[in-house]
Amino acid sequence: MSTRPGGADSTGRAMGDVMEEIDLSAGIISYEDSGGEAPVVVLCHGLLMTASLWDAVVAELGPGFRCVRPTLPLGAHRHPMRPEADLSLRGQVRLLAEFLERLDLHEVTLVFNDWSGAQPLVAEGWDGRVGRLVLASCETFDNYPPGLPGRVIALAAALPGGVAAALKPLRIKALRRLPMAFGLMSKRPIPDQLADEWLEPAMTQPAIRADLRKYARGTREGRRRMADANSRLHGFGKPVLVVWAAEDKVMPLRSGRQLAASFPDSRFVEIPDSRTLLPIDQPQALADTIAAFVSDR
Repeated sequence: MSTRPGGADSTGRAMGDVMEEIDLSAGIISYEDSGGEAPVVVLCHGLLMTASLWDAVVAELGPGFRCVRPTLPLGAHRHPMRPEADLSLRGQVRLLAEFLERLDLHEVTLVFNDWSGAQPLVAEGWDGRVGRLVLASCETFDNYPPGLPGRVIALAAALPGGVAAALKPLRIKALRRLPMAFGLMSKRPIPDQLADEWLEPAMTQPAIRADLRKYARGTREGRRRMADANSRLHGFGKPVLVVWAAEDKVMPLRSGRQLAASFPDSRFVEIPDSRTLLPIDQPQALADTIAAFVSDR
């Protein structure tokens, strides 16, 4: 695998990664991999986002880590999944476990932001390749779907044509800062170039919208699975870092503290001057926190 020198380009995007694709049971998944033999960090994004959420964090982590970033089929993916693919919460988590297996990754530091498959991953026993967990301002059993943005997309998915109708206003850049869209997710505006990349697939491809709807309409089952999973987290004895945005408007601080208390070996860290999308608001602080956690262990 060839790699480019580390660092970031003029837009802040990481320059060391190579874009790859892998054909999994659900369909073709794109991912970025910085390569090397360093400790492996796998970074997972949220709904209507891609691996590019982590660009600035990966640039800050530098060559001391092998950063692998899949773009999961959560609405911003480029390749529609197979019609029979299970894209529920459980299906997404199983796909992530399959991804780790197919890449033959071991002792992974698995990082979640916004969306979280960590709890079902542990509950289903699919965490064999995971050495550590980092849960950064993400969904919890008492906040699923999360906040106003999560409830809006869940409602849209329950209505015929609802996903397309919910996305249509977001063609206007100013409306993306509304509370029901990305407005509550970050203190700092998401760059238009990044938001365009995230929204374009679902706005232009009915098959991608269908994939998104498969996930978003399963919130009742997902909520049950999250609650059931939370009762089993005490059996996960590996190190866990729960890092939360101090000014989060979508993921309450109390939920983060409760999540940390659910694991037997965890630590809780707040990052100031930030909201849910820590990789956008405080990439250096988040990268430093992850690096210290991995190095300490």
